[in-house]
Amino acid sequence: MDFRWIEEQLAFKESVRKFAEKEISPGTLERDLKGEFHWEGWKKAGEFGLLGLPIPEEYGGGGADILTMMAAMEGYGYGCKDSGFNLSMSAHMVLCEIPIWKFGTEEQKRNYLPKLCRGEWIGAYALTEPEAGSDAFSLRTTATRRGDHYALNGTKIFITNGPIADVIVVFTTLDRALGTRGITAFIVEKGCAGFSVSKELDKMGARSSPTGELVFEDCIVPAKNMLGQAGQGVAIVLESLEWERACLLTARIGVMERALDRCLRYASERVQFGKPIGQFQLIQEKLANMKVRLETARLMVYKAGWMKQQGIPAHLEASIAKLYISECSVQSALDAVQIHGGYGYMREFEVERELRDVVAATIGAGTSEIQKQIIARELLKKYEKAT
Repeated sequence: MDFRWIEEQLAFKESVRKFAEKEISPGTLERDLKGEFHWEGWKKAGEFGLLGLPIPEEYGGGGADILTMMAAMEGYGYGCKDSGFNLSMSAHMVLCEIPIWKFGTEEQKRNYLPKLCRGEWIGAYALTEPEAGSDAFSLRTTATRRGDHYALNGTKIFITNGPIADVIVVFTTLDRALGTRGITAFIVEKGCAGFSVSKELDKMGARSSPTGELVFEDCIVPAKNMLGQAGQGVAIVLESLEWERACLLTARIGVMERALDRCLRYASERVQFGKPIGQFQLIQEKLANMKVRLETARLMVYKAGWMKQQGIPAHLEASIAKLYISECSVQSALDAVQIHGGYGYMREFEVERELRDVVAATIGAGTSEIQKQIIARELLKKYEKAT
């Protein structure tokens, strides 16, 4: 196995890190306190080419292969302190752009992808409902055919970018009696009659990423805005979630590495009882554990990405990576607070914010409990095939 990167990939990763550090990170503390989105940073990310990395160049994207995109996102995670911005970018790119690229008609691709890739438009993905969280496919939002359009009725909640999105991939059911076979996606534009943002939600972390509740009341959507085929919604969800779990988690790897570097620096400089705290065995244990989590998580997520790039189904591996990285990120963030002591609990040191931000990683894209169910189910399926 060859774990080496080519020079072009390493140079690109470094350029993304520097961009995030210079253009996105400044002002993170203030945006977190106020719950403000980084509009200027979004514009710059679009100009840099970050918002459409995996999308083919013919549709305005960067045309990056999966592993190059993952390396770039790791560099981005290291350089970017604004986890809310990262959350918004992930939802925009993986949950809106990729479904349109993979399942959209040629007209849909050319109509939406260039503006999304340039950052002129912001994308969102509306799956979760008040009564359909982990049980994502028990949707109540309906789509009823009326001539040359569909009328959407229902409510979506916890929608990242929902309050500011220009384009939203919305999941509905054509008929609840059909179960998962009735789930169908539509592309809904801001300003569409019958669509509204009922409220913006106040979150524990990732506060610079707007999250909202969306309401559809006889929302009129042209029939040509159906994404994929009728009843293909489950396939779209699974494809987008695999991308999210297998590819964009590398930004979290970058965050974990930055946190470790900061802890190493603090442990070397902070003196207690006449010596740097890094010389105390229990602090060394925390640093060692942070490093082990970082390296094992990195191997897991790049394995899933490599499989996806090779065209090998990575459903199991993506869930393993998602579960492991999200749980490890929380534990390492807790260790970082503990290493910094009282300073780690203060807002100005920014250590506590990264703990607040990372908790959502164990919930979004399928909770840790759901990932364990997926892993067990996939293992049982493999066992049954083998026997």
